[in-house]
Formats: sequence, structure tokens, C-alpha cells
Amino acid sequence: MHTVAFPGLGLSFEINSVAFSIFGIEVKWYGIIITTGICLALFMFYTYAKKKEGLPEDHLYNLALITVPVAIIGARAMYVVTEWDRYQGDFMKMINIREGGLAIYGAIIFGIITVYTYSRITKLSTLKLMDAAAPAVMIGQAIGRWGNFMNAEAYGYSPGVENLPWRMEITDALGNVTVAHPTFLYESLWNVVGILLIYLIFYKKKKFDGQIIFTYLGWYGFGRMWIEMLRTDSLYLFKGLLGETIKISVFIGAVSVIVSIIGMTVLARKAKAKAEKEAYTPKFASVKVETVEEAELPAEEASEEVTEQTPEE
Repeated sequence: MHTVAFPGLGLSFEINSVAFSIFGIEVKWYGIIITTGICLALFMFYTYAKKKEGLPEDHLYNLALITVPVAIIGARAMYVVTEWDRYQGDFMKMINIREGGLAIYGAIIFGIITVYTYSRITKLSTLKLMDAAAPAVMIGQAIGRWGNFMNAEAYGYSPGVENLPWRMEITDALGNVTVAHPTFLYESLWNVVGILLIYLIFYKKKKFDGQIIFTYLGWYGFGRMWIEMLRTDSLYLFKGLLGETIKISVFIGAVSVIVSIIGMTVLARKAKAKAEKEAYTPKFASVKVETVEEAELPAEEASEEVTEQTPEE
């Protein structure tokens, strides 16, 4: 049990991270919320892929069944690698996700690799699939972050946070109070705004395949980069070699923004070149060449009968 309060907003919540137990096994709110996010993400992916991208229905089901478990494995793998000191030599502990530990960028990277591989095998458009997946991933992230709220985690600190009207205060079972930024809320709202922008602006005026996925990479990467700078529980890149100096989500966020800019520029130029080529390509009207037999005779000639006479014997 712990208390999460927003004094400036007059809100306070007594939270138990365990939702219920079945045969002595605790089912936590974090797992329920993450699962809800995944289900809604799959629904959105199916809807966008079928209605907006025109992709075949059977392949969408197959891809979803493959990508979800692979993404979970990727999220766990990245977390274990970045926290290797905690798991080294203990394989059972590595795969026990009930103890927590998922890195969203691992899920995104493994998910992209899976979609790319599947599209190459099935000859489907990689960019169309990724365009459909991007807003789905964002809704999953927006909902999933509330699992962090139930665990009273993924918060941050910066000087002056004590004076913010939306500051969050966490009181643990021992009575210790932590005043922090609700960075889980920042990221959730950032994704919601991203979904609205993609749906209301970019998808309605989509000019080329790949526009949505690269918009997502840039939007989420930039947002995660500045939000992660506030967090106090970040994962670090090359921990143990460089010490706690490079936050992995800040690094990947920056790379995502760069990849987004390059990808959008390249695809936009290709789309423009293609449009110009089509605009200047001469279009000849088809001409039907009629044979003598097919040509119609004048009406007067058609009405005349020609007879052949032979000389009388």
C-alpha cells in the first residue's frame, strides 16, 4: 500500500498495486493495465491497417500473434541487458517478468524488426504496415504508463518541482514522502496528443507511405528524450563501463529524432520526384485502327444491291 497525492490539485489516492489473487498468485494492476493497452493497440492496428492502408485481414491476425510476444521478449531483453548486474548467471530470474522490468524501446525495436521480416516474407508493404502500427503503439503506451502510476514509479525530479501545482507526492508504507514530477503522466499525455495529431492531420493528408511511422518516431523520440531527463529511475547505456552517465532512453530518443528527419526527407523527395515524373509523362489517346471489313460503308452504298448477270446461251 502507498499513497499518491497531487496536493496542488486536491487529489489523493490510497493504492494497492495488487488487484486480486487467484490460488495464491497475485495479479497486479500493472499487468492488467499493460494487457488492456495491448488489446486496444491491436484493435487500432487492425482498424487502421484494413480501412486506411487496405492490407489483407488474414495477415493482420498473423502479424499480431507473432509481434506481441516478440515485443514483450524484446522489452524484457533490453531491461535485463541494461541491468545485467542484477541478473547475471540467473536465467530463471531473467525471464521472470512478474518481478517487473520492461523497457519500451526494446519492444519497439523488436516489433519493427518483426514487422519488417514478416512483410519481406509475405511481400506486403513494410511502410504501410508500420504506418498502421504507429498510432496503435502510441495508444498502448498512453494506457500502459498508468501501470506505473499504480506501482508509484517512473517519476522524476528537478529543482522547483515542490512549487508546481501538478506536483506528485508519494508516501510509502514507512511514511517516507517523495515529491516529484509525474513523468508517467507526461508521457501518457504526450502520446495522446501524438495520436490526435496523427489521426486529425497526418493520416487525413498522408502524402506517402512511411509518413506516419517516421512522424511517430520523431514525436515519441523527442518527447521521451526530454521526459527521461527528469526521471530518477532511468536505465543507463553501458552501465559499469561509463557509469551512470548516458540514459539509454535519452540516447535512443535522440537517434529516433534523427532517423525520423532523414526518413521523412528521403521519402518526401521520392514522392515528389514520382509525382513530377507522372505529371510530365505524355499520355496518348488510344486510336482504334479499323480493318476494311470493320469499316462501315456509306448508307447509299449499303442499300444498293449488285447483281451479276451471265450471257444467255
